[in-house]
Amino acid sequence: MATKIRLQRHGRKNYAFYPIVIADSRAPRDGKFIERIGSYNPNTNPATITLNFERALYWVNCGAQPTDTVRSILSNEGVLLMKHLQGGVKKGAFDEAEAQRRFDAWKASKNAAADAFKASENNKKAEAAKKRNEEEQAKNKAKAELVAKKKAELAAAAAEAAAEETPAEEAPAESAE
Repeated sequence: MATKIRLQRHGRKNYAFYPIVIADSRAPRDGKFIERIGSYNPNTNPATITLNFERALYWVNCGAQPTDTVRSILSNEGVLLMKHLQGGVKKGAFDEAEAQRRFDAWKASKNAAADAFKASENNKKAEAAKKRNEEEQAKNKAKAELVAKKKAELAAAAAEAAAEETPAEEAPAESAE
Protein backbone atom coordinates (compact mmCIF):
# COMPACT_ATOMS: atom_id res chain seq x y z
CA MET A 1 0.00 0.00 0.00
CA ALA A 2 1.46 3.37 -1.02
CA THR A 3 1.04 5.85 1.81
CA LYS A 4 1.18 9.61 1.59
CA ILE A 5 1.66 12.29 4.21
CA ARG A 6 -0.69 15.03 3.10
CA LEU A 7 -3.00 17.82 4.12
CA GLN A 8 -6.77 17.53 4.51
CA ARG A 9 -8.76 20.71 4.02
CA HIS A 10 -11.09 21.68 6.85
CA GLY A 11 -12.69 24.96 7.87
CA ARG A 12 -14.93 27.36 6.02
CA LYS A 13 -14.54 29.30 2.80
CA ASN A 14 -11.54 31.69 2.87
CA TYR A 15 -10.55 30.37 6.32
CA ALA A 16 -9.12 26.89 5.87
CA PHE A 17 -6.94 24.91 8.23
CA TYR A 18 -5.31 21.61 7.44
CA PRO A 19 -4.84 18.46 9.50
CA ILE A 20 -1.66 16.60 8.50
CA VAL A 21 -2.60 12.96 7.95
CA ILE A 22 -1.16 9.66 6.79
CA ALA A 23 -3.44 8.24 4.10
CA ASP A 24 -3.51 5.69 1.33
CA SER A 25 -2.55 7.47 -1.90
CA ARG A 26 -5.77 6.21 -3.53
CA ALA A 27 -8.04 7.70 -0.83
CA PRO A 28 -9.81 11.03 -1.49
CA ARG A 29 -8.21 14.21 -0.17
CA ASP A 30 -10.69 14.68 2.68
CA GLY A 31 -11.57 11.01 2.97
CA LYS A 32 -10.33 8.03 4.94
CA PHE A 33 -6.92 8.29 6.59
CA ILE A 34 -4.69 6.05 8.69
CA GLU A 35 -3.40 8.47 11.30
CA ARG A 36 -3.48 12.19 12.08
CA ILE A 37 -0.02 13.46 13.04
CA GLY A 38 -0.54 17.22 13.27
CA SER A 39 -2.15 20.34 11.89
CA TYR A 40 -1.25 23.41 9.85
CA ASN A 41 -3.08 26.73 10.26
CA PRO A 42 -2.00 29.35 7.71
CA ASN A 43 -4.50 31.93 9.05
CA THR A 44 -2.25 33.04 11.90
CA ASN A 45 0.86 35.18 11.55
CA PRO A 46 3.21 33.30 11.49
CA ALA A 47 1.44 30.10 10.46
CA THR A 48 0.78 27.69 13.34
CA ILE A 49 2.12 24.16 12.94
CA THR A 50 1.60 21.38 15.45
CA LEU A 51 3.30 18.10 14.68
CA ASN A 52 3.84 14.80 16.49
CA PHE A 53 7.55 14.62 15.70
CA GLU A 54 8.08 10.96 16.61
CA ARG A 55 5.14 9.69 14.55
CA ALA A 56 6.10 11.84 11.57
CA LEU A 57 9.66 10.50 11.74
CA TYR A 58 8.32 6.94 12.02
CA TRP A 59 6.16 7.31 8.92
CA VAL A 60 8.93 8.98 6.89
CA ASN A 61 11.26 6.12 7.86
CA CYS A 62 8.58 3.60 6.83
CA GLY A 63 8.53 5.11 3.35
CA ALA A 64 5.47 7.36 3.40
CA GLN A 65 5.84 10.03 0.71
CA PRO A 66 5.03 13.60 1.75
CA THR A 67 3.38 16.02 -0.65
CA ASP A 68 5.29 19.19 -1.57
CA THR A 69 3.67 21.36 1.11
CA VAL A 70 4.03 18.70 3.79
CA ARG A 71 7.66 18.15 2.74
CA SER A 72 8.41 21.82 3.43
CA ILE A 73 6.57 21.60 6.78
CA LEU A 74 8.52 18.47 7.77
CA SER A 75 11.75 20.12 6.66
CA ASN A 76 11.05 23.25 8.73
CA GLU A 77 10.22 21.12 11.77
CA GLY A 78 13.41 19.06 11.38
CA VAL A 79 11.90 15.65 10.62
CA LEU A 80 13.80 15.27 7.35
CA LEU A 81 17.05 16.42 9.00
CA MET A 82 16.63 13.80 11.71
CA LYS A 83 16.01 11.13 9.05
CA HIS A 84 19.20 12.25 7.31
CA LEU A 85 21.15 12.12 10.59
CA GLN A 86 19.78 8.65 11.36
CA GLY A 87 21.04 7.54 7.94
CA GLY A 88 24.51 8.77 8.93
CA VAL A 89 24.32 6.76 12.16
CA LYS A 90 23.35 3.61 10.21
CA LYS A 91 26.30 4.09 7.87
CA GLY A 92 28.66 4.57 10.83
CA ALA A 93 29.69 8.14 10.01
CA PHE A 94 28.94 9.20 13.60
CA ASP A 95 27.14 7.88 16.66
CA GLU A 96 23.65 8.57 17.98
CA ALA A 97 24.87 11.15 20.53
CA GLU A 98 26.59 13.16 17.79
CA ALA A 99 23.43 13.02 15.66
CA GLN A 100 21.34 14.29 18.58
CA ARG A 101 23.89 17.04 19.30
CA ARG A 102 23.77 18.22 15.67
CA PHE A 103 19.99 18.19 15.67
CA ASP A 104 19.82 20.13 18.95
CA ALA A 105 22.28 22.72 17.60
CA TRP A 106 20.17 23.14 14.44
CA LYS A 107 16.96 23.43 16.48
CA ALA A 108 18.55 26.02 18.82
CA SER A 109 19.71 28.18 15.90
CA LYS A 110 16.28 27.92 14.27
CA ASN A 111 14.56 28.93 17.52
CA ALA A 112 16.98 31.84 17.99
CA ALA A 113 16.21 33.10 14.48
CA ALA A 114 12.47 32.78 15.12
CA ASP A 115 12.77 34.63 18.43
CA ALA A 116 14.79 37.40 16.78
CA PHE A 117 12.13 37.75 14.08
CA LYS A 118 9.33 37.92 16.66
CA ALA A 119 11.29 40.51 18.66
CA SER A 120 11.85 42.66 15.58
CA GLU A 121 8.14 42.42 14.70
CA ASN A 122 7.21 43.47 18.24
CA ASN A 123 9.66 46.39 18.05
CA LYS A 124 8.17 47.48 14.73
CA LYS A 125 4.68 47.36 16.23
CA ALA A 126 5.81 49.32 19.28
CA GLU A 127 7.51 51.96 17.09
CA ALA A 128 4.41 52.26 14.92
CA ALA A 129 2.18 52.62 17.99
CA LYS A 130 4.54 55.26 19.45
CA LYS A 131 4.57 57.18 16.16
CA ARG A 132 0.76 57.05 15.91
CA ASN A 133 0.48 58.25 19.50
CA GLU A 134 2.83 61.20 18.85
CA GLU A 135 0.93 62.13 15.68
CA GLU A 136 -2.37 61.95 17.55
CA GLN A 137 -1.00 64.15 20.34
CA ALA A 138 0.23 66.69 17.77
CA LYS A 139 -3.18 66.73 16.08
CA ASN A 140 -4.94 67.09 19.43
CA LYS A 141 -2.64 69.97 20.41
CA ALA A 142 -3.30 71.75 17.09
CA LYS A 143 -7.03 71.21 17.50
CA ALA A 144 -6.91 72.49 21.08
CA GLU A 145 -5.10 75.65 19.89
CA LEU A 146 -7.77 76.23 17.24
CA VAL A 147 -10.55 75.75 19.78
CA ALA A 148 -8.81 78.10 22.24
CA LYS A 149 -8.39 80.70 19.47
CA LYS A 150 -12.07 80.47 18.52
CA LYS A 151 -13.12 80.71 22.16
CA ALA A 152 -10.90 83.76 22.60
CA GLU A 153 -12.43 85.37 19.50
CA LEU A 154 -15.94 84.60 20.74
CA ALA A 155 -15.10 85.94 24.19
CA ALA A 156 -13.63 89.12 22.64
CA ALA A 157 -16.71 89.54 20.45
CA ALA A 158 -19.00 89.03 23.45
CA ALA A 159 -16.97 91.52 25.49
CA GLU A 160 -17.18 94.03 22.62
CA ALA A 161 -20.92 93.55 22.33
CA ALA A 162 -21.30 93.94 26.07
CA ALA A 163 -19.14 97.06 26.01
CA GLU A 164 -21.22 98.59 23.24
CA GLU A 165 -24.48 97.80 25.02
CA THR A 166 -23.33 99.12 28.38
CA PRO A 167 -22.49 102.71 27.25
CA ALA A 168 -25.69 102.87 25.21
CA GLU A 169 -27.72 101.97 28.28
CA GLU A 170 -25.84 104.39 30.52
CA ALA A 171 -26.28 107.33 28.12
CA PRO A 172 -30.09 107.43 28.28
CA ALA A 173 -29.95 107.04 32.04
CA GLU A 174 -27.70 110.10 32.32
CA SER A 175 -29.95 112.17 30.06
CA ALA A 176 -32.96 111.33 32.17
CA GLU A 177 -31.43 112.93 35.23
